[in-house]
Amino acid sequence: MATVSVEVNGRPYSVGCADGQEERVRILGKQFDAQVRAVADDVGQVGDLRLFLMAALLLADQLHEARLGAAPAPADATPSPSAGEGVAEALNAVAARIEKIVQGI
Repeated sequence: MATVSVEVNGRPYSVGCADGQEERVRILGKQFDAQVRAVADDVGQVGDLRLFLMAALLLADQLHEARLGAAPAPADATPSPSAGEGVAEALNAVAARIEKIVQGI
């Protein structure tokens, strides 16, 4: 088992991972750090636990929306112009939820 140091919101955290997955964990750590910093920019420094929770909820919401909209397309299908509209609608919905969360703090 390997150990990787990941920095989130300016603090280092040691994370265990399978051998060979170190770079993937670093990439995921950077993505999570970006989400936490975005939340901190919106709501301020309210403590790491709350920032991590809010960032995790936002990422879970994005994943949920992506799974709902991710119906497998036939192999010979070509993308339609409306496919981009669906992504835009999903992003707008996530943005609206983020604004509600921020207003509730």
